Amino acid sequence: MVLVEQVQRRFTKRLCGLRELPYHERLSTLNLHSLELCILHFDLVWCYKILFGLVHINSDKFFKLNVTSTRGHPYKLFKHRSYHSVRSSFFSERVVNIWNNLPSNIIDFGSLKSFKRTLLKVDLSSHLL
Repeated sequence: MVLVEQVQRRFTKRLCGLRELPYHERLSTLNLHSLELCILHFDLVWCYKILFGLVHINSDKFFKLNVTSTRGHPYKLFKHRSYHSVRSSFFSERVVNIWNNLPSNIIDFGSLKSFKRTLLKVDLSSHLL
């Protein structure tokens, strides 16, 4: 991911008039998002598809719903204890905290289309490394 992001950095720097701008300003000028933010968005959409059965993957193999949740949205996921740092980079582990922190007053879980539309309203940049 770092290597692809470097390619995007170099490419945007070569565009006319953008050489002196910092990377994030170049992205906002071009109406682009960082690769890391795009991957995070893609991960959340895949999490939605798995949880709501829109793909032929058994959701029990990836996630377990947290039934004792009293705050936030009703689709909170159970966070497994991870004693190894390798496991923390797995899709099923890295998406849980972000998914559970989605604001229930903004996110619409009614359909995939409405989920994607409302997900764009959420500032996910605070969840980036």
